[in-house]
Amino acid sequence: MALLNFARKKDVDTVSPHLEAFLDGYSIEVMPRTAEKVEDFRDLLPKGTRVYIAHIEGTPIDDMVATAKRIKDEGYDVMPHFPARIIKDEATLADWIARYQGEADVKQALLLAGGVEKPHGDYHCSMQLLDTGLFDKAGFTHLHVAGHPEVNKDIDPDGSRSNVNAALSWKQEFSKRTDANMALTTQFCFESGPVIQWADNLIAQGIDIPVHIGIAGPAKLQTMIKFAIACGVGPSLRVLQKRAKDVSKLLLPFEPNSILSELANHKAAHPDFNIAKVHFFPLGGIKTNATWAMTHGGRSGVPASHS
Repeated sequence: MALLNFARKKDVDTVSPHLEAFLDGYSIEVMPRTAEKVEDFRDLLPKGTRVYIAHIEGTPIDDMVATAKRIKDEGYDVMPHFPARIIKDEATLADWIARYQGEADVKQALLLAGGVEKPHGDYHCSMQLLDTGLFDKAGFTHLHVAGHPEVNKDIDPDGSRSNVNAALSWKQEFSKRTDANMALTTQFCFESGPVIQWADNLIAQGIDIPVHIGIAGPAKLQTMIKFAIACGVGPSLRVLQKRAKDVSKLLLPFEPNSILSELANHKAAHPDFNIAKVHFFPLGGIKTNATWAMTHGGRSGVPASHS
């Protein structure tokens, strides 16, 4: 009996102070349809959590604004996506900004090209949206743009980083002339080594925009692989493929413990490391992700209703 009790104690997760610090102020992404499943975000997310609202092609702006208002009313900072390729023209962009601000008091935005191959109108990249000056004119306080720790074949078909690096240099210059706080929010990754190398390379390139690293929240392995392939996650996909070969783990949820612990320890050892925050993609559900954060994040995961 004593041996069984000892085994249980060894299996109980203890909160790592490094991980707790690294998860402080984490953000999470929702869509209107996934947000509808959450009765009250205050029961799941810490006070002041930034909630991104993904704008998928075909989602009416009415649904986006209504979701933003609901989450803002529950006390959270809202950051809707502005995907350039689904925005028809400057008048449409101005209308979206006005509606978000007027109806939901939105002051933050994630600007990205969007996963649409053929633009619906005048824009094809986030730089064009920034260059309109409409976000600065409206007094947005935070403007985030996409970061790519792994090579993105949609942007650089030849497998290089030339286009991505040119865009980063442009955004670095823009960060000097905007009053908004900027950050690079990345696609989700599964391996810490390439992330650390990429982040260090940014500094070497003169890019000092803080990084919010994308992390896939707990989900079934099959779900994780499906999203990784759809989103073009490349080299670190091998972590999932290796896991899939282990039949004993195939049906267990894949959790981000390893990559987050390794990044947290690296941040603790290198305080100047430019990854500032964690951004969760809750592929296995918002509640599942929030519960993981409560279990592993200590004070950084305590929901608003319990703080």
